[in-house]
Amino acid sequence: MRVEEAMHRPIGEAAEAIRAGELSPVGLTAAYLDRIAAKDGDLNAFVHVAADALDQAESLAAAAREGRILGPLHGIPLAIKDNYLTADMPTRAGTEATIEFPRTEGAAVRKLREAGAILLGKTRMHEFAWGMETPPARNPFDPDRVPGGSSGGSGVAVTAGFAMAALGSDTGGSIRIPASLCGTVGIKPTFGRIGRSGIVPHSWSLDHAGPLTRSVADAALLVDVLSGHDPDDAGSADEPPTALHPIVPSAREAGAAGLRVGVCRNHFFEALDDEVGAAVEATISRLAAGGAEVVEFRVPELAYGLGAIFAIELASSTAYHVHHLAAGRTSAYRDDVRLLVEMGRLVTASDYLQAERYRTMLAEKFLRVFAGVDVVVGPTMPITAWLSGQREVELDGRRESVLETSWRFTYPWNLLGLPAISLPCGYDRNGLPIGFQIAGAAFDEASVIRAAAVVERTVQMRWCF
Repeated sequence: MRVEEAMHRPIGEAAEAIRAGELSPVGLTAAYLDRIAAKDGDLNAFVHVAADALDQAESLAAAAREGRILGPLHGIPLAIKDNYLTADMPTRAGTEATIEFPRTEGAAVRKLREAGAILLGKTRMHEFAWGMETPPARNPFDPDRVPGGSSGGSGVAVTAGFAMAALGSDTGGSIRIPASLCGTVGIKPTFGRIGRSGIVPHSWSLDHAGPLTRSVADAALLVDVLSGHDPDDAGSADEPPTALHPIVPSAREAGAAGLRVGVCRNHFFEALDDEVGAAVEATISRLAAGGAEVVEFRVPELAYGLGAIFAIELASSTAYHVHHLAAGRTSAYRDDVRLLVEMGRLVTASDYLQAERYRTMLAEKFLRVFAGVDVVVGPTMPITAWLSGQREVELDGRRESVLETSWRFTYPWNLLGLPAISLPCGYDRNGLPIGFQIAGAAFDEASVIRAAAVVERTVQMRWCF
């Protein structure tokens, strides 16, 4: 397999070519490094490129020649978000503040290395995983537009062909938002499915780890590698690792027949761009035409979700930053992030407890929903990528902030801790990607992957390389 071909193929195929001696990890890694050097000056996906990436590749190539294959990612070049701690690269969590992060590694990074991955470097993120823009990263589809956040650099790296996949983190949508705006696949598995030790915290009860990839099969493979109990993460579930990757080809073959697809008509379909709505409705119609049973329903209580997640997220983030606040380090934070961190001190204990009560009530509502459907689908975001510096959008005759707009459809699945994936379902008149979101019941990533594989079969994805 030629390197140029491998860069456009699924991870599993490239890994098989490496195992067979038909593809060199060294040549593949060099090609990605060359592309980063040539193109990332315009897009700013990376905050740090690993100096030893080719050394990693040489070592894995030698192991492959000796028949020692570490795992399913042997020789595959990946990138990781800048809030994943690493022993061999600095971690900044997107900040310029004088904070020293440990040179250590948690479960996700260890599992990547044990599976044979090559870590190309750290991707840019919105500071401390707040925010929806990731400056100064730029959207590969239109460099005048944002890539989303907070895992924006990971979305750019995948779409622009700087890595075969990248890790992100997701507290209110920070994997799925850049996946939607950059036209990648991005999955947030069930809370606790992937260990979070060694990831700089944002909100302990909302944070999820997961990958951004170029295909559903790649997303399934990465979740399989990363899943499993993490004894160093108090929120980790004691569940066996997933086996999602084998589901994809059979799901594509079987199609939508027998799939029960839920459509929540309130909240997820309110105040959205016309082109986004049309693309999502067309995708739902294709699922129905393929044999899926479409079940429409409403959950009016979703109207109160924004206040709940803000109370939890603000209070949790401020609790993490309390020592930095006391030491005056927050003066070096970006204005938007410093404001949010300081606002958390205004959340009372009563506010926080009421938010958690709401969370429990909403979980009970959706427990009943998922008794009757396999997945719930809808738009990932109400809009496509907005212009850098744009602060407001107008939807249904009402102006609102891009912050409020951008995570409206993603944050409910963080509150509930349920698995959710975003993948492209079309493109608007400007050629910008439109995201389709699929969520499932707790620890039922299999249904999410199955539905995503069926949707993916109907979409011709576009890449910027």
